[in-house]
Amino acid sequence: METIILFGPLVGALIAGFGWRLIGEKGAQLVTTGLLFLACILSWITFLGLDAEHVKHIHILDYIQSGSLSTEWSIRLDRLTAIMLIVVTSVSALVHLYSFGYMAHDDNWGHHEHYKARFFAYLSFFTFAMLMLVTSDNLVQMFFGWEGVGVASYLLIGFYYKKPSANAAAIKAFVVNRVGDFGFALGIFGLFFLTDSIRFDDIFAAAPQIAETQISFLWTEWNAANLLAFLLFVGAMGKSAQLFLHTWLPDAMEGPTPVSALIHAATMVTAGVFLVCRMSPLMEYAPEATAFITFLGATTAFVAATIGLVQNDIKRVIAYSTMSQLGYMFVAAGVGVYSVAMFHLFTHAFFKAMLFLGAGSVIHGMHHEQDMRNYGGLRKKLPYTFWAMLLGTLAITGVGIPLTHIGFAGFLSKDAVIESAWAGTQGGYAFWMLVVAALFTSFYSWRLMFLTFWGKPRGDKHTHDHAHESPMIMLVPLGVLALGAVFSGMIWYNSFFGDHNAVNKFFGIPVHAEAAAEGHGETTATHGEAKAEDGHGAASGMAPQGAIFMHPDNHVMDEAHHAPTWVKISPFIAMVLGLLVAFWFYIVNPEMPKRLAEVQRPLYLFLLNKWYFDEIYDFLFVQPAKAIGRFLWKRGDGDVIDGSINGVAMGIVPFFTRLAGRAQSGYIFTYAFAMVIGIAVLITWMTLTGGAE
Repeated sequence: METIILFGPLVGALIAGFGWRLIGEKGAQLVTTGLLFLACILSWITFLGLDAEHVKHIHILDYIQSGSLSTEWSIRLDRLTAIMLIVVTSVSALVHLYSFGYMAHDDNWGHHEHYKARFFAYLSFFTFAMLMLVTSDNLVQMFFGWEGVGVASYLLIGFYYKKPSANAAAIKAFVVNRVGDFGFALGIFGLFFLTDSIRFDDIFAAAPQIAETQISFLWTEWNAANLLAFLLFVGAMGKSAQLFLHTWLPDAMEGPTPVSALIHAATMVTAGVFLVCRMSPLMEYAPEATAFITFLGATTAFVAATIGLVQNDIKRVIAYSTMSQLGYMFVAAGVGVYSVAMFHLFTHAFFKAMLFLGAGSVIHGMHHEQDMRNYGGLRKKLPYTFWAMLLGTLAITGVGIPLTHIGFAGFLSKDAVIESAWAGTQGGYAFWMLVVAALFTSFYSWRLMFLTFWGKPRGDKHTHDHAHESPMIMLVPLGVLALGAVFSGMIWYNSFFGDHNAVNKFFGIPVHAEAAAEGHGETTATHGEAKAEDGHGAASGMAPQGAIFMHPDNHVMDEAHHAPTWVKISPFIAMVLGLLVAFWFYIVNPEMPKRLAEVQRPLYLFLLNKWYFDEIYDFLFVQPAKAIGRFLWKRGDGDVIDGSINGVAMGIVPFFTRLAGRAQSGYIFTYAFAMVIGIAVLITWMTLTGGAE
């Protein structure tokens, strides 16, 4: 069954990509979508029927055999894999279905151009690469899927290849991700250097020894666990658009909207979070690296939320929202509560995919207009889309009943992240950044809703008059995702963040090993004994059991449960404040935002221009690279290479040719004289050397 889940999308991609002329474009769409729904159903069966206590290894084929490096392509099935399987296949299947309607009459292609089969083939190939990444049993296989996702994202973001902006965005995503992937590759090399293996179980078993090892890197000695955890996280920074490697994410909106939902809601951008959680046995022994992850995640959540406040493109607002929510996930992973990071990843997939597809429905109904300043009053024109996006907004802003487990998906998972941040940083930087980001998230989410669905119609009157609801094939996926946005948090709260024993059971962690974590009064020696006895810790020379590993000294989840009441209600207060300010700005007094932007002009431009990251990178990296390229082209290639070849061909060779031509006089005495000179030279040489060689 797991093999069908993995290879179904690949088979669909190959049939649609190379066989569509035989089965037609409609046939290609049906085959890829049907195989994705089959993979989705099997993924849910796998998730619900999983025996979490035992990790399942399914060998497919031998992969690389070189010296001591022996790798195989095999599926690692545990709770982490099962969560990612349902997230990836569910969203991808619904995106495939949604694309039937969205791509039916695309204005970027002529009536006689065939593009649908290629689009669906790219979607399915992307899904296969992502499934290969999440089912990997070793780092080489994961890296293969990691790069496959990069290639697929390049193809999808640049799908409208006739648009220069789409090509530029695809190249930007590819190049920025290569920067992060270089760090990931170095991390893999380092782990192989220290453990002589790239299998997860071998690396996890060696984690305590790695933590006690020093390694030389860049002329300095480093703690191996901290260095390698940091290098792996650099790869995650690129894929998951964390600060400094985030600039590709908003530009990736150049692809069709279904691509945005697939890449930026549930799959590619969550690969980094999955990597950090998968490597939890190493991360638990790398406190400096996890402190950096926490700091950068909190900063990313804040920065992205500030940029989202003023963006006008509906898809870019949601893109920066994605970047901000990824910061939340990394904070949870950074403080050591990996189950909560996966919880927010899980719930976020549903409501963010719904928001992206809802935005696509608005864009489709408004004839591809994406500027929210040209919307307004669409509530009655697009009623189903309105209700879907309203549910998504209630989920992402965290609406629920405070101090209970009743609320939309984001209410439960985001509050769990914020409580974990408070416990993990003693109410420090990360906690306050996330609370402020929650306020900003509420503001820009309701700003999007008020500008789009309330108020008077703005912009082109003809477009508004002909605005229409999307076809049912685009609305059905919205309805399915709405169920996840409403119920997923309440149903699975206990498994991800509830009772400690329930979380242990869900992720297959031996409960008796965690008994020490419940009683704070026990000694460190007792913790060590518990670890050694059952193999939960790598101290016994075995890989820790379970899908994630939390060190017995890691009490952050328990402390989060005992957070003060003011900590637990702070995200709810932030959400209400954001809603009230947005309501005042865009419903009560619509002139206020304009006046505020004029009064605070420098700040407004600073946020509108995305903290000038693109301009800074252009100055520091792009222009110098172009200058070096120009120098090598003009001076190196033009003057040195072409000049030397041209000089030889047009200068030196003709010169010697002319000299040789003069020697060919046609007079016998000239040739006789040359022969005499030659004989004289020969006799002189033989006299000096004695004829010896």
